[in-house]
Amino acid sequence: MSEPGIPTASISSNVPDDFPRAQTPGVVPGAQPKVCVVLSDGKYVAGQTDVEREERWSICEDLAHQLVSKAQKDAAFHPQHSADDALERVRAAVVHKGWVSSDELTWLISRLRSLLNW
Repeated sequence: MSEPGIPTASISSNVPDDFPRAQTPGVVPGAQPKVCVVLSDGKYVAGQTDVEREERWSICEDLAHQLVSKAQKDAAFHPQHSADDALERVRAAVVHKGWVSSDELTWLISRLRSLLNW
């Protein structure tokens, strides 16, 4: 039996193995040592939970699909440049927006390259 307010349904993960997992531990100031954890599926988890990771992957996957047409338009607008140049311009635009972490951005550009068959 589950405790009130604690979700018991676990998700079936669609997250590819190469999608990064956030490794930043929580930091809490004070004289006493503290551990930042989240209760997830009845277990205390330090760092990113599987649910949080799947949410981040879903955001990045959706963004990659949205960026396909942007990268194609950029490549068509600059036919003298390589596909890598177009992807680098997309990378710079995403960095400027601050939507994803550095590790997620690396995965995102790799995924975009795959979607474009570049």
